[in-house]
Amino acid sequence: MEYFVTGATGFIGKQLLPLLLARGGEVGVLVRKGSGARFAALRDRLGSDGAQLRPVTGDISEPSLGVSDADRELVHGAAVFHLAAVYDLRASEEESERANVDGTRHVVEFANAISARCLHHVSSITVAGHYDGTFTEAMFAEGQELDHPYYRTKYESEQLVREGARVPYRVYRPGIVIGSSEDGEADRTDGPYYAFKLIQQMRDAFPQWTPFIGPEGGPLNLVPVDFVARAIDHIAAEPGRDGQTFHIVDPDPLSLGDAINVFCRAAHAPEFALRFDRRMARMLPKGMLAAVGQLPAVKRITDRVLDRLGVPDAALNYIDNRATFDSSQAQEALAGSGIVCPRLHEYAWKVWDYWERHLDPELPTAQNLRRVLSDKVVLITGASSGIGRAVATHLAQSGATIVGVARTPEKLEEMREEVAALGGRAFVYPTDLSDPDACRGVVERVIAEHGRVDVLINNAGRSIRRSVLASLDRFHDFERTMQLNYFGAVAMILSVVPGMLERRHGHIINVTSIGGQTYPPRFAAYVASKNALDAFSRCFAPEVSGEGIDITTVHMPLVRTPMIAPTGIYRSFPTISPDEAAEMVVGAILRRPHEVSTRLGKFGELATAISPGFGQLIMSGAYHMLPESAGKKEGEGSTPRAEQPVSPEAYAMGMLMRGIHL
Repeated sequence: MEYFVTGATGFIGKQLLPLLLARGGEVGVLVRKGSGARFAALRDRLGSDGAQLRPVTGDISEPSLGVSDADRELVHGAAVFHLAAVYDLRASEEESERANVDGTRHVVEFANAISARCLHHVSSITVAGHYDGTFTEAMFAEGQELDHPYYRTKYESEQLVREGARVPYRVYRPGIVIGSSEDGEADRTDGPYYAFKLIQQMRDAFPQWTPFIGPEGGPLNLVPVDFVARAIDHIAAEPGRDGQTFHIVDPDPLSLGDAINVFCRAAHAPEFALRFDRRMARMLPKGMLAAVGQLPAVKRITDRVLDRLGVPDAALNYIDNRATFDSSQAQEALAGSGIVCPRLHEYAWKVWDYWERHLDPELPTAQNLRRVLSDKVVLITGASSGIGRAVATHLAQSGATIVGVARTPEKLEEMREEVAALGGRAFVYPTDLSDPDACRGVVERVIAEHGRVDVLINNAGRSIRRSVLASLDRFHDFERTMQLNYFGAVAMILSVVPGMLERRHGHIINVTSIGGQTYPPRFAAYVASKNALDAFSRCFAPEVSGEGIDITTVHMPLVRTPMIAPTGIYRSFPTISPDEAAEMVVGAILRRPHEVSTRLGKFGELATAISPGFGQLIMSGAYHMLPESAGKKEGEGSTPRAEQPVSPEAYAMGMLMRGIHL
């Protein structure tokens, strides 16, 4: 066997393996027991070349990898490529120690035992820690600060190779590895990817020409994974290089600020036109910024912002990293091969596009839903039909326990069976949600039987379309809408919050209405009740945001549900389906935003804020164009609801609104 590889299914491994196979000979791949499916997928990915692969059962967590004597004999004398490692800054110290240090120790033992032709160890430029200056390939123990478990364990793993290997070895220190320069493909998101969510939000909220202020930062040495794999493959085959270390880096890296702006351009987002060097902070009294940063209020806000963007604290420390990396030895070894690090601007758009299509943690994919909701308890009110039922079915394969609450047992049971047919697990609790005592009681039952409520979706609602002038003797209309839409929802919230506070984690989603942004006539009872819930959410959210609880308001547009069936005029208006409405809620679960709105809703808010008279004029016209809804009971000579005539003016308004509803 020519080669033996650990971490063959990892980020670099998947790129390096085809290159090793192309050199001929068999390649052994370390495969853990029970991971046969992953090996089969790897072999299928490689096509005909996969026939050269040979699984070697073992585990880097075991001494000498736990490889059997027979397999050890099979790989005797092979070149060992050690790629398996933890690269995540968010990994615990124990995880990093186990994978990077213990794992490397076992690989060194194994390489010595099989008299490996050469041990090729993939280290990282992070062994330089916070070294201030040029770090050469000959440097290693320079007294540098290693203030993070990842930096320390990568340093210690390289030290194990240098001091423990009795066979020839070569060390490769890649820069910050990002997606392929050929197609942007990646399977992890660290380094510059931490800024991608911020870039995306800037693009969605501001015109591209908007100037922003940001940090300049030190050099950010980014390298595409395909360049790293090609460089390692070529240098590994070069004679006379044993005992040497190679920096697989960009010899002319961009600063952090310039690199982020390249990705901003790739995303068509605003750029950081004004950038400050954080060394300016040295002009302030020593320790002043650190003291301000430790203030409870400042720290709480900072932690919340970083958590929402998915940025680990350790990533911020790299902003001021002043180390640069000499790569003379690597450049000499690659001379004449045609292998060079491409310029970031040439392929950044591919990296961004791949991330946005495949890796964005807020994409409504089954994988992301399982990541967020697996083993969580999701309580949905109004789950028997319409939006609530659609949300339940959308979450069926998320791994969550779905709890459906509504008034009608038969319809709830239909929902439960539908979720079960999709492979999910649902429990139903028939409840009158207009009764606050019943709301409190059902939450107590759910907590007693399922342990907790992680996500509460207040979706149940009652809509009444009737002008105030036609309701002068119908005070009960206002009472019953408020009872269900507001008091019932608040009772549910107050009942689930204590457990969320105890766990310091929870999400409350309140489905309100676009009417709270546009104030349509004939909906005074409905809009008032939904706006009450909206106002409650806005006031309550700051109180619990620092406790790990997010509150989201979804201003839902017009949805084709039984609730709007009584108004036949809506057949001519733009509406969305329950499935489309469910996608808005699912997106809110993944993003945990303060608010979800449509463009039309935002326009209504803007019109009301800038020119309330203009907004009222439009709604006055709508009031006179659109007829009153038919009564609930159809007497002799009355027009059935679904057959109400649509005036030319009303039809024109419906056509005008098409295309701007979402």
